Amino acid sequence: MPEEVPATTPSAGTRETGVSEIHNKTSFLAEKLTDWVDAQGRVPDALNHSVAISILLLGLLIASALLYLFFRPLILKIVSRLAHKTEFTWDNELVGHGVFRWLTHLLPGILIYLAAPGLFVSAPWLSSALHTASSIYILITCYFIFDSLLNSCQVIISRTPAGKRLNLATFTQIAKLVGALVVIILTIAILVGKSPLALLGGLGVFASVFMLVFKDVILGFVAGIQLASNQMLSKGDWLEMPSYNADGDVLEIGLTTVKIQNWDKTITTIPTYALISNSFKNWRGMSESGGRRIKRSLLIDTNTIQLCTDEMLDRFEEIEHISEYLASKKAEVEEFNAKVEESNLQNRVNGRRLTNIGTFRAYIEAYLRHHPEINQDMTLLVRQLSPEGRGIPIEIYCFSANKIWADYESIQADIFDHLLAVAPEFDLSIFQEPTGLDFQSLASR
Repeated sequence: MPEEVPATTPSAGTRETGVSEIHNKTSFLAEKLTDWVDAQGRVPDALNHSVAISILLLGLLIASALLYLFFRPLILKIVSRLAHKTEFTWDNELVGHGVFRWLTHLLPGILIYLAAPGLFVSAPWLSSALHTASSIYILITCYFIFDSLLNSCQVIISRTPAGKRLNLATFTQIAKLVGALVVIILTIAILVGKSPLALLGGLGVFASVFMLVFKDVILGFVAGIQLASNQMLSKGDWLEMPSYNADGDVLEIGLTTVKIQNWDKTITTIPTYALISNSFKNWRGMSESGGRRIKRSLLIDTNTIQLCTDEMLDRFEEIEHISEYLASKKAEVEEFNAKVEESNLQNRVNGRRLTNIGTFRAYIEAYLRHHPEINQDMTLLVRQLSPEGRGIPIEIYCFSANKIWADYESIQADIFDHLLAVAPEFDLSIFQEPTGLDFQSLASR
């Protein structure tokens, strides 16, 4: 029977064959150069080997420098032209953030990595040193490629609607931190000549010291994941956190700190983990909704509340927005009172009567229903709250269609300016605690 040959992966076999051919060719070149130095007879026999190694080392360094200086600009020029010709924008970001620039840094490193073992077979120490140095160089270059690739991906994704809601900076920083740790472990493994898995086994003792030194980074790492995954906070959100005197826009969400620009243009930095352990208010919901809430009360003096007389109702009917309300209410009251005995109606307490505060409340709602700056598609109500010794609170609850802070405050002020001014037209007074002038007028009586 023919002997079975183990199956091999074609790609793996091709790579091994290619590397072996490079080693064989470079070894052959080293032997020829050594023979040529010997044939010259100008160098003592004891120095032939050293001279040949020096020439090979100088030639390898020159070849690496030429490869970097000539091929690198050519490759970058071609890539840049191709990127600008395409209709896509993501390739421009890859070029702009230096992905291809760092890729070209691999050229000299790969050349030394592949050529050194074959060229310096007769000098194992030099071959090992060059092989180790080129491996570390390639590893560090790969990290910078990874770093620039993450930066470009962050910019590309942040332009999408979904990317604008995500805290991409935190994910990017976490990925960079993990990548840096992997590079450090692999670099140490190359230097000491041991497997990275063996180094990871000895990190248990180091972990406690690491957690103590990088406590804020670890807490920020966990908090950043929670903030990003739950979409609790994003760049550009309006954050309010009284415990840190922060009230403004989020400028940056980092791994350890969150930077807030307050409305007075000062900058407040908050530890990222504080956003998980403490409470804060995010106004993003208001910004994304159709309006900004107005919630404020008018305090009505209870001494001015009374049942409406016919004369008062005739006067109120001339007020805009509530004529239809009064007509319907008067018909409803008359219909109800028609069922009550005439003798009982002589006492105004009996039967049904309209009140000036109820009519004023109806006017406020009608006024808001006709206000052009109030969002009519959102909640709008005018309600009476329980008294607490400072008059009867009439609360206005509605939403301004304009969410810009300055405009919102102006709209809110205009509404309450008007209501405070028209309250006396309904024979009502706004409650106000006694002032020094009140006591002074009492003393003068």
